[in-house]
Amino acid sequence: MSHPVRLPLSDVAEYAYLATVDPSARLVFTAGACPLAPDGRTVAPGDHAAQAQQVMANLESALAAGGATLSDVVKTTVYVASSRRDDLVTVWKVVRDAFGDHDPPSTLLGVAVLGYTDQLVEVEAIAAVPAS
Repeated sequence: MSHPVRLPLSDVAEYAYLATVDPSARLVFTAGACPLAPDGRTVAPGDHAAQAQQVMANLESALAAGGATLSDVVKTTVYVASSRRDDLVTVWKVVRDAFGDHDPPSTLLGVAVLGYTDQLVEVEAIAAVPAS
């Protein structure tokens, strides 16, 4: 359905730079998954890694509602409320681990603030699934 492509642009940044999607695919777009518990509370204030784990669990649930899984994702955007590169790397490791061997292109951004009180992480995704 999708085909991530690695380009030899740099030995420093080894990740997928693009993905193609078969024309017959149905696209699934998610809003940003947030680190919210079922009661609406932001989980793990101050803990980037724990929030990233909750975000990825919530993203999986959202994708499932659209008939998709993490392996169907063709693009993500990862937002981290921090100006510290170490915090971005911490979140990135959790996100990459959640995807396993699947390597969709992704943009990782440090931002000033996110929408919920104590929120540090948000991930939005686009997935491609069979159109049937």
